[in-house]
Amino acid sequence: MKVYKVEKSENPEIRLKITELMMEQMSALSIDINEEELLKTVDLALEESSGAEIFAAETNGKIVGCAFLNKGIGLDKGGPYIWLNDLYVQKDFRRQGIARKLLLKVLYWAEQEDFKGIELETGINNAATKKLYNSLGFYDIVSKRYGRQL
Repeated sequence: MKVYKVEKSENPEIRLKITELMMEQMSALSIDINEEELLKTVDLALEESSGAEIFAAETNGKIVGCAFLNKGIGLDKGGPYIWLNDLYVQKDFRRQGIARKLLLKVLYWAEQEDFKGIELETGINNAATKKLYNSLGFYDIVSKRYGRQL
């Protein structure tokens, strides 16, 4: 198992593997996005100036897990922080510690880059994910998230 930050200059084939994996998550979440739109988003995230990063978990040449994050600046953080948009592991590879390895890699990288914090959101009834996050020092923040498509 190899867990790594996807470099901007990475082999172009990797973007297709990441898109394929993340399409599974979008479908599971009933998010209406097609593969072409998602591929454009992955390509955008891999641009130098995007403010996004992608981390991948790979086994035998197959991407089986992915973390997608955005960098921001928070007044409450006193500087740069990370918003973890997505953390996904392919169904057949779950319960093998892959999500933990991905998150640990993100946390280590963030500390090295001098980020002040990391935030994310998960489903209120997702006990397994909440257990993982709590075991790594995350805690509940009371809030209500709003959004709007543009």
